[in-house]
Amino acid sequence: MGVKPSAKAQHRGGSQPWLHQKGIEIQEFGTVRQFPIGLSMETRAYSCQRLNQILADTQILYSLYKKHHWLMRGPTFYQLHLLLDKHATEQLPLIDMIAERVQTLGGVAIGDPRQVAEVTVIPRPPDGVEEVPAMLSRLLEAHETILVAAHDAAARTAEMGDDGTNDLLVSEVIRTGELQAWFLAEHLVDTPLVHA
Repeated sequence: MGVKPSAKAQHRGGSQPWLHQKGIEIQEFGTVRQFPIGLSMETRAYSCQRLNQILADTQILYSLYKKHHWLMRGPTFYQLHLLLDKHATEQLPLIDMIAERVQTLGGVAIGDPRQVAEVTVIPRPPDGVEEVPAMLSRLLEAHETILVAAHDAAARTAEMGDDGTNDLLVSEVIRTGELQAWFLAEHLVDTPLVHA
């Protein structure tokens, strides 16, 4: 039996943590709270749904970058090891910005990795190591999946008047994704190292 803090310590707040607290769910995933930000409930709900899908896929893309960064092989190991880690690092702020936008709209950002795995549309890679071109292709395909969704969501949120979500998608998600896809694609070009 643990030692219970004294009434005097409890009254002053004490330094004893209240462990093993359980709470009720105060907002369900997929709902939006009423926030006075000049956007309708319908617009905010739509934006949150689209952002959460992109958020789940972006979290998977980040994880793929880290996995492939660790598993890289061959003569370009060092360059690709560094590039994939750089790209992974650039995905982290996007994850945070997308999640914070969902919260700003009154929604609930997807964050639990188990829920992310259920929601993502990006195919699961094998548990082992693929050949380098396959790993790079997998990353490119994940980028394209996110970019297609982001372009569509940006256009739709602009039509609905959600300029903040549109700006985030265009200025951050799309521009970062397009640049990273370009860098990856150039590693898959079949160009001889020397001319005969």
